Amino acid sequence: MKHRILKIHAKDNVLVALTDLRKGETVSFEGNDYLLLEEIPAKHKFFMNDLQSGDEIIMYGVLAGKAQQAITKGSRMTTTNTKHAAGAYDYRGVQFDWKAPDVSKYAGRTFNGYHRSDGRVGTANYWLFIPTVFCENRNLDVIREAMHNTLGYAVTDKYKAYTNQLIEAYRNGEDMASVLLAPASARKPSERIFKNVDGIKFLTHQGGCGGIRQDAAVLSKLLAAYADHPNVGGVTVLSLGCQNLQTQDFLNDLKTLNPGFDKPLYVFEQQQSQSEEQLIGDAIRKTFEGLTALNKLERKPATLDKLCIGVKCGGSDGFSGISANPSVGYCSDLLVALGGKVLLAEFPELCGVEQELVDRSVNEATARKFMKLMKSYDEMVTNAGSSFSMNPSPGNIKDGLITDAIKSAGAARKGGTSPVVDVLDYTEPATKPGLSLVCTPGNDVEATTGKAASGATLILFTTGLGTPTGNPVCPTIKVSTNSNLTKRMNDIIDIDCGPVIEGEKTIQEMGEDILEYCIKAASGEVIPKAVLLNQDDFIPWKRGVSL
Repeated sequence: MKHRILKIHAKDNVLVALTDLRKGETVSFEGNDYLLLEEIPAKHKFFMNDLQSGDEIIMYGVLAGKAQQAITKGSRMTTTNTKHAAGAYDYRGVQFDWKAPDVSKYAGRTFNGYHRSDGRVGTANYWLFIPTVFCENRNLDVIREAMHNTLGYAVTDKYKAYTNQLIEAYRNGEDMASVLLAPASARKPSERIFKNVDGIKFLTHQGGCGGIRQDAAVLSKLLAAYADHPNVGGVTVLSLGCQNLQTQDFLNDLKTLNPGFDKPLYVFEQQQSQSEEQLIGDAIRKTFEGLTALNKLERKPATLDKLCIGVKCGGSDGFSGISANPSVGYCSDLLVALGGKVLLAEFPELCGVEQELVDRSVNEATARKFMKLMKSYDEMVTNAGSSFSMNPSPGNIKDGLITDAIKSAGAARKGGTSPVVDVLDYTEPATKPGLSLVCTPGNDVEATTGKAASGATLILFTTGLGTPTGNPVCPTIKVSTNSNLTKRMNDIIDIDCGPVIEGEKTIQEMGEDILEYCIKAASGEVIPKAVLLNQDDFIPWKRGVSL
């Protein structure tokens, strides 16, 4: 490790520990000595000067908190001495000038994707099952057991075999602790029947009826967005019949979203069927026929501007804004310079950096749409008796993210430095090349669900603590902030940004590595761990209070 401490921005009045620092030791930075008054664990911060109660705390160059009490130089930042604070923001008519990175080395580069009739290119080729109401979830589970497992897409066989071994040990009176789950290296992957179909996915949910009609309307738009997703090649819809979200509402939203929609789409309504057996049997048979046709589609070269990458963080730590997020941000800048799309969401985790994003907006209308969505979201949260300041989780705080503004300032770095070309409300599709802001909660699954709805064909998901989140239709790539996590949870991590912390790689070098991985993943040359583990998380946002 080249450095033990880091100052992220010239304006900051706190320093970050890159390794554990001992109480009583003196550390030096830029010609100044700091006597540490307490233990400073790696990822945590200490103060560069004395502060009085109410004084501003600056990190990432922005207001990130205020002192709750008198603080002595060399003290550790904690929830006791620091409270959340964020600066005001407004449209200022700033002329933003962006210097794009040099992308000449990517001239002529392509990925092998699935070309759709409307010109979009998918990074995967999935068949999608959609229930219009939660009443059909059980039928989808039955179909999943029948088709998903039998056609070679399941990863649960290892656990079934393990359970059978435990049963046998129990019957024989043997010690069950001696029964071991076979290591991954010893398992044979299931053989897929349809080589060009990457999976059969199921969007089980708890909506469609019983709630307010607005929730059903939003769910309809969300499901339509998934059906129209470039990674989806065919759709089977199961409806009960009497629910709030009528099949025709879904079909109308799908036609509005894409008047030229031409993928195979099969609809089955249970209250019009002779029996459950007939419903499920017909759905399986018709879908199987669709899979045989979908399997004829093969990957073909596509230019990199056809990529649409969503950027997300979850299980964040004090290194997230220092290693993984800025590395993903540089990858984002590269893709924008190549004409691709990048989606930055999680509005509660943009709290404190609003002014920067407003100033980066390409025009006043874009800036004001962002401000309107942010302020209405904040107002909704406040009216419910909560606030954005409650966003950091206990795990975030334990690993150095003391305030929401600190968490947000680090989280926003995933979006890079390019202009904000568009702002999208929940389920709105991304249509413009460049960086778009997407209104979603910070909640991992609600956010990834929303990014896919806006058209992300890959998701870069950074984590410092580890999280198993994935998405049914959008391959999710896990990017670790530190090498310890990569070693400990290697079964879910795809890319290690620890070399940035260790001083072995620059942000730019790491960002290029991430883009190279994305190109391989988009081509099906590497399969992200979340895809291999069938981490198909899907939670629609009901527009209630969610951080």
